[in-house]
Amino acid sequence: MLEVEGLEAGYGGTTVLRGIDLRVDAGEIVAVLGANGVGKTTLNNVLSGVLPARGGTIRFDGTRIDRLPDKTIVAAGLIHVPEGRKIFPTMSVRENLELGCYRRGRANRDANLKRVFTTFPRLRERTSQLAGTLSGGEQQMLAIGRGLMGEPRLLILDEPSLGLSPLLVEEMFALIRRLNQEGLAIMLVEQNVVQSLEIAARAYVIENGVVALSGTARDVAADPDLRRVYLGL
Repeated sequence: MLEVEGLEAGYGGTTVLRGIDLRVDAGEIVAVLGANGVGKTTLNNVLSGVLPARGGTIRFDGTRIDRLPDKTIVAAGLIHVPEGRKIFPTMSVRENLELGCYRRGRANRDANLKRVFTTFPRLRERTSQLAGTLSGGEQQMLAIGRGLMGEPRLLILDEPSLGLSPLLVEEMFALIRRLNQEGLAIMLVEQNVVQSLEIAARAYVIENGVVALSGTARDVAADPDLRRVYLGL
């Protein structure tokens, strides 16, 4: 579904991604792991059209998208839930959700709202509440729910467990597994290595803008180089 070959990107005179190769197949969870500053968020921004690629190719469902505007990429079904949630704090929960179908899924808005509220009952209870007054966990639910409103064919989740309590982290990973079991392909970009590898089919570990380890999640978890690449030990 997603094929990335030789991807290069950066900011100004700084190159961050130095030839990334990865793929996400239909119906699978792929974990993209790495410490802070290795290029994970830059990768997400390039895939979703926010940041232009400097080299390489990106294909989504066989179509090259690395030269397309972000709105076209969203309309194709590649939906990015960004790090830090990026909700609209002075708008209501419902308004935030409805913005998720601005480019894609508008015709099925009511059905998609029903699905989101079934997935996140707490959001149904807070439909008219300002998003900025929600707890951190509820804001993350809202960010993911907004992504689901766009009827994603591939959902990129950038650090969904960041800042959550251990209990909410468990709930978040259970949710990701459940969404995948419903047929949604997910690219999970995380620092949480152990739990990501438990639910992913395959994994890539990024170090200094390149893929340092890749393979099945089981093989990556068992690789003795994982501690060196990820922890520098």
